[in-house]
Amino acid sequence: MTTPADVHDVRDPEQPGRLLTIERDALIPLLRGRAGEDFARPVAACPGWTVRDVLAHCAAALTRVAQGRFEPGVFSPASNDRDIAERAGWSDARVVDELERGMTGAGPVIAAADGALDGLALGEWVHAGDVREALGEPGAYGGAGLPDALALLARLTRERGHVPLHADLDDLDEPLRLGETGGERHPGRFIGDGPTLVRLYAGRPVEGAPSFELAGVEAAELNIYG
Repeated sequence: MTTPADVHDVRDPEQPGRLLTIERDALIPLLRGRAGEDFARPVAACPGWTVRDVLAHCAAALTRVAQGRFEPGVFSPASNDRDIAERAGWSDARVVDELERGMTGAGPVIAAADGALDGLALGEWVHAGDVREALGEPGAYGGAGLPDALALLARLTRERGHVPLHADLDDLDEPLRLGETGGERHPGRFIGDGPTLVRLYAGRPVEGAPSFELAGVEAAELNIYG
């Protein structure tokens, strides 16, 4: 990849929707025609949830965004559980259909939200990686959407004043700078590939991932969902 690694903090409003569209085109074909037992597989990154549960959660979240429904408590654990329960009687195909519509329709709403929903788009992309991994499919937390995901991750961590990190990635030509800038703490250093960096920031297991080096920061400090 040749995407510039030192991403400027100017928001690209189309980036979150583009990330969802790229992942839609990769994930939905993998789900079509899957046997029921595949949807019942456990998802290691989401204890207690199956592939179907993750898909139902993602579909519901994106539908809410596309429809502008943000009632109190939305996206809380209790709200997520209710969304999954409401779809318990749906066929697997219907859940996938809703997910496809959501990944298509949420982009313009996210673009118009002035950054407030950008993190949700990144989270949905990470969940797609969770599903890929549970199904034994290649490309989890990577693929064609990785450049946009890394750029979005870098900007979000800087905006949130996250722990500083300089990442030398196999996937990019220049170091990626994440987290706060100008702080007193010296940046940590990561050497490895992009999907492994995403796993660390998303709090996903790195066992079995390509080897990497992490210095000056603990892995738990990188987790943006912790």
